[in-house]
Amino acid sequence: MSKLELAIVFGGKSTEHEISLLSTRSILDQIDQSKYAISLIHIDIKGSWSLVDNLDRKGSTAITLVPGQHGASILATDTGKVLKDLDVVFPVLHGVFGEDGTIQGYLKMMNVAFVGCDVMASSACMDKDMTKRILRDAGIGIASYAVATPENKPDFAKLERDLGTPLFIKPANLGSSVGVFKVESESEYVEKLDEALTYDSKVLIEKTILGKEIECAVLGNEKPKASLPGQVIMNTEFYDFDSKYVDENASSTQVPADLTDHQLEEVRSIAIKAYQAMGCEGLSRVDFFVSHEGDILINEINTIPGFTNISMYPKMWEATGIPYTELIDILIELGIERYKRDSQLKIVAQSVK
Repeated sequence: MSKLELAIVFGGKSTEHEISLLSTRSILDQIDQSKYAISLIHIDIKGSWSLVDNLDRKGSTAITLVPGQHGASILATDTGKVLKDLDVVFPVLHGVFGEDGTIQGYLKMMNVAFVGCDVMASSACMDKDMTKRILRDAGIGIASYAVATPENKPDFAKLERDLGTPLFIKPANLGSSVGVFKVESESEYVEKLDEALTYDSKVLIEKTILGKEIECAVLGNEKPKASLPGQVIMNTEFYDFDSKYVDENASSTQVPADLTDHQLEEVRSIAIKAYQAMGCEGLSRVDFFVSHEGDILINEINTIPGFTNISMYPKMWEATGIPYTELIDILIELGIERYKRDSQLKIVAQSVK
């Protein structure tokens, strides 16, 4: 049986560029090499695309993608030579220009199957404000919040009255806790809000929820399934960038989470409801707060969650009975399945007289 031609796209124009490299390394360590002919496509921090021999970016060739009848082709930009015809693309691009619908729209234009959510779900989930609006309309619990922009910065005294303190400030369109700050005073608020606005033109200011940080992995297209929920156990104030990727002693994880059986099932049920409300397909990780009072609130939804060797998404599925290598196969199959389904949709061209 011939191998599927798979391109893994990694790096990207994002503050999470280096996390993408870690995720890609883990995927390459775990993927069944006998099933796939793998092309590695690196997008550097300036947005240039290259076909590379390995994660050290050696043997680099500048490339672009071009659409074909049944997939995309990798084209060398200097010679115009087609280097490879692709069956499917696995974007491992965390953050902006990867998780926000931009690469998804590009891959659709290139007429190629790809892993993960489609354009709308990726874009809406990336914007935490839009996520909360959609979830709220679907009757799903969220933490109370306000929105700040460079032109409209909420008054601290009003925020303190409405949301209490401490407050959490976070850019609306970033991940991996980049630009996230915990503030308790007006002076801290003014300083950190301005800093957060250097990362994004829209910033969320959220009420602090005291309780447990819970995550749930969802997998599937029309009939998604939810994993056993996991729990992030903190040894620091909150789950910041260093806690996730730098300081191994800052946090630990536990699967299943320390919840009652009823709560575990409720989290799984709400995760699927949120996944469907946002229009997700392929995969997503749904992050929750379970308050001391027992309220289950969604924090955010990650459509390309971390795939490092310590990341929660593959760990939760492994605990649920799907090993990492099998998980990769399923994700690729789901991307191809959606591509075939969508290819059957009618496109009616209206004649112009």
